Amino acid sequence: MDRIFCWLPVVASLSFLAGHCAAAPAPDDLPPIRVAAGDWPWWRGPKLDNIAPAPQTPPTQWSATENVIWKVEVPGRGHGSPTIWGERIFLPTADEKEQVEYVLCFDRRSGKKLWQTEIHRGGFMPMHKKNSFASATLACDGERVFLPFIAEDGFWLASLDLDGRLVWKKRLGDFHSKHGYGASPVFYKSLVIVVADHVQGSFITAVHRRTGEVAWRTSRDDYKLGTYASPSIGRVAGRDQLFIQGPFKVFSYDPANGKLLWTCDGPSESTCSNISFDEERVYASAGYPKKNFLCIRADGSGDVTSTHVVWKRDGNCAYVPSLLLADGLLYMAVDEGKLICFEAKTGQVVWEEKVRGKFSSSPVLAGGHIYLVSETGVTFVFKTGRQFEKVAENDLADGGFATPVVLGGRIYLRTLHQLYCIGKP
Repeated sequence: MDRIFCWLPVVASLSFLAGHCAAAPAPDDLPPIRVAAGDWPWWRGPKLDNIAPAPQTPPTQWSATENVIWKVEVPGRGHGSPTIWGERIFLPTADEKEQVEYVLCFDRRSGKKLWQTEIHRGGFMPMHKKNSFASATLACDGERVFLPFIAEDGFWLASLDLDGRLVWKKRLGDFHSKHGYGASPVFYKSLVIVVADHVQGSFITAVHRRTGEVAWRTSRDDYKLGTYASPSIGRVAGRDQLFIQGPFKVFSYDPANGKLLWTCDGPSESTCSNISFDEERVYASAGYPKKNFLCIRADGSGDVTSTHVVWKRDGNCAYVPSLLLADGLLYMAVDEGKLICFEAKTGQVVWEEKVRGKFSSSPVLAGGHIYLVSETGVTFVFKTGRQFEKVAENDLADGGFATPVVLGGRIYLRTLHQLYCIGKP
């Protein structure tokens, strides 16, 4: 499969910018990452939008025996989604009793476990009962995989080669856990960028993918509750921007150096949801203690609260699941069991439907259908468009917090205890 070049794979006040390194490594001294159509190399996929590369014809119906190509038991516990590069599938997991963090690798064709590497042992920290010690999704650049984690009151980043050998592991700073950690890394040119938002001493930092050397570091505001959103990177409003939300603001940084570009008040203090974006605007939804949802023009500078908010809605929005933006429509899974479709330009509701269950997983689009997994392990399948049409409910009788990956007409789905490859025989 031919590969395409891709640099893609998230505060404070301007006074926080003093934390940058004086002699940082260049952000573009490595070749561009070459991503194939059959790869899902980081959280939310090649374009960070949870949309599977076309064409796709995955099944819409399955059971524990129907349309299951293979399944394999996953030891330990974790909510990180599958990361796929070539014929390898990478997963994070943790043995909570023994306090061991692992990375697993499976063969994509057969499900056979190829290797299991211990990343860290001991020093597990307080965590919310719905979180896990392996909730971040690994990022792969074709040479190495990267996993952020917390242990021993610190924030760490580990790098492994594709055969499971630990290349480097670095403690990047202190971490004071309230409910644990869950943010996934992103890439920008030669850098891997991670965020350490917690209750005291929050920061976002970029390190060189090959050496682990810190390129830049920017301090961020502290939280009473912590926030768990992953960063997003895209070229929006004519410039490369790094987006993340919380606390109480949406932030845009320059991914090359970590400098603050703009901020906007909202949507709330704490969230787990990624920023979604199109060519001109960003969309943010949170979470706790209030639920708010807003659209912001991304061409501003400084505080844009009074000048760049396109629309805003209060209540009835997602806290944990990220938004899905496709063909001018925003699809949202509300945690408590509701699906809503919005007009992206106006924020007006197109349709709204209640569904059974609660949601921590995010919706994925493939082949004209949206796939969404509930916390009890039921996958809802519904059609895209301006009218709600449910196609199927598929119950594997196992819980589900990880977001599925759809590639090559197959669905790679992590439940609480298994990894499934679902497809037509």
